[in-house]
Order: sequence, then structure tokens, then C-alpha cells
Amino acid sequence: MTMGRPWQYGSLMRQQFSTVAERIVDAMLAESPVLAQTAGDHRYDDRLPDLSPDGVARHVALLRDAADALSQVDTDALTPEEAVDCTVLLARVERTLFELTEVREHEWNPMAHNPGGLLHPLLSRPFAPVEERLTALAARLTALPDTLATARAVLRDVPRIHLETAIGQFTGLHSLIRGEADALLREEPGLRATVNPAQETAAAAIDEFVAWLRAQQGEGRDPRLGRRLWEARLWHTLDTELTAAQIIKSAGENLERISEEIRETAAAMTGAPATDDAVREALQRSARDRPDNTSIVERARQAMAEATAFVDQFELVSLVDDPCEILEMPEFARGIAVAYCDPPGLLESGDLPTFYCISPTPADWPAERVDSFYREYNDHMIRNLTVHEAMPGHFLQLAHARRAKGARKVRAVSRSGPFVEGWAVYAEELMVEHGYGGRAVKLQQLKMQLRMTINAIIDQLVHCADMSEQEALALMRGSGFQEEGEAVGKWRRALLTSTQLSTYFVGYLEVAAIARARPANTPLRDWHDAMLSHGSPPPRHLRALLNI
Repeated sequence: MTMGRPWQYGSLMRQQFSTVAERIVDAMLAESPVLAQTAGDHRYDDRLPDLSPDGVARHVALLRDAADALSQVDTDALTPEEAVDCTVLLARVERTLFELTEVREHEWNPMAHNPGGLLHPLLSRPFAPVEERLTALAARLTALPDTLATARAVLRDVPRIHLETAIGQFTGLHSLIRGEADALLREEPGLRATVNPAQETAAAAIDEFVAWLRAQQGEGRDPRLGRRLWEARLWHTLDTELTAAQIIKSAGENLERISEEIRETAAAMTGAPATDDAVREALQRSARDRPDNTSIVERARQAMAEATAFVDQFELVSLVDDPCEILEMPEFARGIAVAYCDPPGLLESGDLPTFYCISPTPADWPAERVDSFYREYNDHMIRNLTVHEAMPGHFLQLAHARRAKGARKVRAVSRSGPFVEGWAVYAEELMVEHGYGGRAVKLQQLKMQLRMTINAIIDQLVHCADMSEQEALALMRGSGFQEEGEAVGKWRRALLTSTQLSTYFVGYLEVAAIARARPANTPLRDWHDAMLSHGSPPPRHLRALLNI
């Protein structure tokens, strides 16, 4: 074992687990500015990730030492909460090790080098005085040329789809570096002499990097991982006892169940027989009420107010007074998902907002594609999407997580995607079961259930069974009733984010099962609050914490 790690002095078994865990987390935060940003630790706001061979090797050595130390902990001697914290922290360490040593995405995915997620929070979240945030921004912008030089040195055989998406994202960084930074500089004009040169240097480096990306020739490597690597990544992503074979079998069964239910709902709406044609007719009617690029954000804000009042009226989950800002998605983040929820990290000390960001269509889209997009994301779908992303989905769940008991630092770096996404999908179902939005929103919720289920199917078949684009689109447009634009976007996402699309379905299965295990005579709100009182652990560990 490498000597000198702060958790290795003395016998591990004689130390308090919480102290050891905090030291490991501190070392992880110091090594990864991205992890520190997500956790809300601002000690490293002047840094960008070091993805050079030496930097990755240093990170890997630290993680191996941490895994060795955590593996020695006797979890039977810990409290249930500590045992879960130890297990999830070890899983987080091993997952990062796997990503750096096996997937090695920093060597073929240019989006792994996108600094937007580290620059934007410095401009958008008032966690510190403007002067402090602009000083950190200048430091990161100054470091950007070296960071992108490293990217050019290590990137090889980039898949065409990753290349195209990265070009769009890096081009969108200009509005962030210039527009948003200039707006903040108006509050602290004395820092122009520090920030402006860094802006110019960074902008030139971005232009150079985009030109380099455009110059890459050929199709690059196959973006499909193959079964061995995909299943290994799935295991690390989900932290579940379900196998890939069990997941795809369950998805097929769920697809049949929801297909029958959406036909029945459509029949009740149209008066026609319960067929796929009735579903298409009901969806076509629903699509008549839709926003456009100028109103989509305001529609989401209206839906947020409506959903909040509904949750309160039916006492579904305890509300919080945390701020949530609904904004247009920044350009640097577009190209993968239509919307996302960006909460403050668990280690943030201030009263900071959560951002629910939603993307309008790109300016260069033809009118027909824009129309298709808003047929898909009509008013009723925006209401359901807001349930998922905000109330009582991600925003509310993650606000409860910030109040959760347990080892705060461990929870800050160990958020489970399946729990977070599973809760949000369950929240959609919960709301319509109580009548939210009537049949119009229920139709969209069922369509989202179909989409979520199909996501898990194509995620696996694309990466493990060479499913073609035509086959995937046929499944999404046929069984999923998706608009062409949505289906094409999801095909791209399946190639760009392997295993992430499975988190929704698997998380939903496990979270919904826990919800159904509510003890007799326990009010619904109390049970949901209990489910959310432990942060965002993998669902299998939540069962232990809830004693079910």
C-alpha cells in the first residue's frame, strides 16, 4: 500500500470510520474539481481537471489506496447508517477507478474535456462575493489552453457522433465566457484587467480546439461499448442485484403492461376502441396545445406552481422553501437531454437555488423539425416533465437529500443515479394516480413510461446486440409513439451516454417497490418523507435503512 495517505496512519480498525471516510472524500475532492463542484466544495474553484497521463495515474493510485482501506472496514461493527455509507463510498471509488482504467472516456470523448460545467456555476450561483467568483473564473479560463492542449494530446479515434456533439457544445462556450462573464463584470468592473485577458486567451483556445475537432477525419471508433464493457459499466452505474438479462426481461413485460394501459386511456379520451390508432389520435389532439421557443420556459414555470400546489393539497411529500429557478438551458450543455435539474451540492452552506433548465430548439432547425419537437413537448408533456425534473421529482427529492442524516461528505460524493431517476419516474406516476392534469397528463405520463422502458431496451441492445438505428427508431416511433425528432435524439443519447438510459427503468422498479412497502397506518406523506430522509442511496441500501 502506498505510504502517506492521511487515512493510512495507524491501524484502520482502531480509527473511527467517519474520520477515515471524510479523509478519503477530502482526497477525492482535491483530485477532482468536477466532483468538488458537484459536491459544493469551493476549495478548488480555481482548478480544471488534469486528464494528462500523469494526472490520471495519480488519481488512479489514490483511488486504489482508498479502495484498499475501505475494503478493510468491518461493516458489521458499524451502525446501519455507517455501514451503508462505507459500502456506497467504496462503490463510488471503484466506479471511478473503472471509468478511468477500463472505459477511459477521456481518451476518446471530447465532451469529457468540456469545462462548461465548471465555469457556469461560478457565474450563475451566488455562493460567494462576485469578486471571489470572478477571480476563480479567471484562474480556470487561464488554465483552459493547457487543458485543451492535453485533450488534443490524449484524444484518439473519436466517434463521429461524439465529435459532432462536442463541436456544438464547445462553440456554445463563447456565450458563457463572454456574455455571462461580462454581465458579472459589470458588478465588479475593477476586475476587468484580470478577467478580460483570461477571456481572450480562453476564447482563442476554444476556437483552436473546435478547429482541431473539425479537422478530425473518418468515423472514429464505434461508440458502442460491446457487451463485456457495457455490462461491467451497467453494474457500476446501477449498484443493483438485477442482471442485464433480468432487466431486459422486466422491460419487455413492462412495455406490454403500459401499452395496454395507454390504449385504454386513449380510448376513454377519444371514444374509439382501445387500439394504437386511438393512442395516436389522442396524442395528436393533445399536441394542439403546445408552446414555442419564446414560451417554453414560462410554461415550465406555470407547471411548477401548479404541481407544487397539487403536492401540498394531496399531502404527497413535505414541501421545502428552497429556491428553484427555471431557465433556458445554456448552449454549452445542449445536445444530450431536453431538460435537466442542477441542484447545489450537499456541502454548500448558502441558500442557493436549484436550476431546472429546459432547452428550446436550435436556431438552425427547419420549421418542420421545430414543429415535431413541440408536438412531442406540448403543454401536457411540459407539465409531466416538470413533475419529473422539479416537483415532486428531482428538485424536491434533492432538497430533502440536503437535509438528510448520515455522513454528509460521503453522501455528497455518492449520489445514486438509479435512486434519483427512479424517484422522479415514480413521482410522475404518483401525481397522475392522484388526478394531476386529468387524462391529458396521464396520457403523457404513460407515454413517458413507454419511453423510459424502451430506453432500457435500446440501451442494452444498441451496445450489446448491434441494434441498428432503423430498428431503434422503429421501436421508439411504433411502440413508444414518439415523434421522429425525439426518437432521433434518443438514438444519439443511447450512443453518447451508455448505461445512463437504464437508470430510469431500473430505478423506477426499485423505488416503486419500496413505496409499495409502506407500513400499514403510515400516511403516504410520512412514508415518502422517510424514503427521502437518507439522501440518495442506491435503492437496495434504502431498504436496509428503512428496515423493510
